[in-house]
Amino acid sequence: MPAFPATFSTTLRFVIPGGILALMAATAPAPPPPITTEQLTTRMSSAIEGLKFLRCTVKAQERIEGSIHQARSIMKLTYKPLRIYIKNQKGVEVLWLAGQNGGDAWVYPAAFPYVTLSLDPNGKLMRSGQHHTALQAGFGTISDLLRSTGLRQDNSYSRSFRYVGDTTLLGRTNYVLRSDYPQYRYVSYKAGKNETIGTVAERFGCGEFRIIERNGLTIGDKIPEGKVLQVPNSYGRRTILCVDPKTYLPTMVQVNDEKGLFEKFEFLDVIPNQPIPLEEFTKDYKDYKL
Repeated sequence: MPAFPATFSTTLRFVIPGGILALMAATAPAPPPPITTEQLTTRMSSAIEGLKFLRCTVKAQERIEGSIHQARSIMKLTYKPLRIYIKNQKGVEVLWLAGQNGGDAWVYPAAFPYVTLSLDPNGKLMRSGQHHTALQAGFGTISDLLRSTGLRQDNSYSRSFRYVGDTTLLGRTNYVLRSDYPQYRYVSYKAGKNETIGTVAERFGCGEFRIIERNGLTIGDKIPEGKVLQVPNSYGRRTILCVDPKTYLPTMVQVNDEKGLFEKFEFLDVIPNQPIPLEEFTKDYKDYKL
């Protein structure tokens, strides 16, 4: 048997024509997405509804009178019954307990007169300078974004969310839900009998803040029957919602409207369903100034 020349390679090589490679690529099935829109929205809603305890830090950016206001707060919540404790970076503390203090929250203002006040969580003093009430702490507002109800004039916004892929936040992979709603705009609405800011906001799914701001209203105002209001027809033009694939709880929500950024909330150090001692929901707890 003759020996092969030293320059001849004994490695067998198979040559596949380029056209066949292209055909194989074209006919190969695409890998399925890790999750569908329906699965993601259902699991997120179930995770929020299944919360019994929650600890987290929230970084907030909210547009108020044309400027972006920033805040950072720690939150503790229990559900059924609802108990809420919030402390922001300025040292302001809020404690609200279902069925106690006549429905008011205890508030330590961290400023003169340095005494604890009892304030209505839906009242003007507690609502000024922020889009949402203390009673909406946690993920309640996010649940409303995806909620379709018979009270809404149009549920197309809540149905516009789509799973669009993954992103990385703080070194962790997150699912991304996104709503692009170019038909977002202000519309004229004539108030009916016994109409309130809250009922109008529920009808349009737009939240109360922009109704108050756009129409020069004051929190708690009664709306005269027949008054014509300018109201957003949905919550936002573009909404991006990031979801933790392990807990299915939100990690970030950003809402843009016709002016740009309306609000953004980031949820950090989220600890769900780890029991919180009841003493941490009392005015006399050692770490509070209430």
